[in-house]
Amino acid sequence: MTKALLTSAALFILFVSQASAEEKAFPAKLVNHAILPGNTIIGAPADAPAHLKTSGKFSTADRKRADALGSVPGKDGVRLTGLSLPFDGQPLQGFSGIKAMEDGTFWSLSDNGFGSKNNSSDAMLMLHHLTFDWDAGAVNVQKTLFLTDPDKKAPFPIVMEGSDKRYLTGADFDVESIQPVADGFWVGEEFGPYMLKFSTEGALTDVIATKAGEIEVKSPDNPTLVVPANPAAKMPVFNLRRSGGYEGLAISKDGSKLYAMLEGPLYLEDASVEKADGLTALRIIELDAASKTWTGKTWLYPLSEGGEAIGDFNMIDETTALIIERDNGAGVVEKACADPKAPAADCFAVPAKHKRIYKIEMTEENAGKAVRKIGYIDLMKIEDPDNKKRQGGGEGFYDMPFVTIENVDVVDPTHIVVGNDNNLPFSAGRALDKADDNEFVLLEVGEFLAAK
Repeated sequence: MTKALLTSAALFILFVSQASAEEKAFPAKLVNHAILPGNTIIGAPADAPAHLKTSGKFSTADRKRADALGSVPGKDGVRLTGLSLPFDGQPLQGFSGIKAMEDGTFWSLSDNGFGSKNNSSDAMLMLHHLTFDWDAGAVNVQKTLFLTDPDKKAPFPIVMEGSDKRYLTGADFDVESIQPVADGFWVGEEFGPYMLKFSTEGALTDVIATKAGEIEVKSPDNPTLVVPANPAAKMPVFNLRRSGGYEGLAISKDGSKLYAMLEGPLYLEDASVEKADGLTALRIIELDAASKTWTGKTWLYPLSEGGEAIGDFNMIDETTALIIERDNGAGVVEKACADPKAPAADCFAVPAKHKRIYKIEMTEENAGKAVRKIGYIDLMKIEDPDNKKRQGGGEGFYDMPFVTIENVDVVDPTHIVVGNDNNLPFSAGRALDKADDNEFVLLEVGEFLAAK
């Protein structure tokens, strides 16, 4: 064989080995399972305005107010979920991002409320300090911080603008990811998208607009966008689809850098989306924590075939990280509707198929390029030989057929914690006719975390 052929063969083998490494599946074993019932409602603070004492009043199809408690049935498509709006209080739901703390506790947060800016003006934004009683299968909320803007840091009028405490709502920001630090919390947000900083008491201190290199990143919900009065005038420009802002937020091990990750791809001037290696790609954007400025450094995360969005993002070490990648399906294939275009109440219109956690490598060398995917675990096929599951799955396995799985972090060198966002009262992926609970699992994934 000639030298040229040998070189070509070597390159081909390298290419194949890299490609197969990117999609290598690793085992995951269920160790513990804890559940917070979906219908867990807490009272608004005593000093909250009356508007916030109940929630979900604007979740009717036409956005008209519905004041009568429980008068608007929750639905997942055409399927009733068994819960109705408005709620008497604030639902403790939508866990969207988690961080394991050194003392064995966890911080998480509830996202914007009921799915959009228009229907969440009475949904309070919250951070939660959690513990898990794995033996009892319980999720314990040690503390809830209701987020506020006492110093008028939001660069727009908030819903509670004229109130004394200025509580923040899901019509102000859509908080989706969290990193606790010594002086408070960094939070990734979707409407701007913005990077937000809060004090240890939950008061807003910083709102940082997004730049990916020289690109100003804006979603259609960005409050700076103004529709022109003249129909013939140009519409304002934005380059993210709705709900495409920051779903993931990681932090470097020394705390000096934050890595904010978009849920959806940036759109280019020709209406195409950013790609890497021929695949739709999502931006990871670096922020300097001390100066609170974007460094200009970014990476691209290529979605795998079947992947449509990401759910959470946390570092393992200085260069490797965990990312939840998912499709938009919910429920199991065995109960799929015969015709997805004709959904019914006794079947899942689009069942879950692609629910994975990838391990990636992002280095100085691949900045500006695609991250390296090392491998993944399949959240639809988690080994359960010891029958640790409390619901779901089947003989010898546990699954997570939820539309949104938005919590993952490393607990120790061989275990990770994973949890869903139950989108109360709209998501029903575990059962056809029951709103999803908040499920958290401890998974043994030593081989996966050690993979190079």
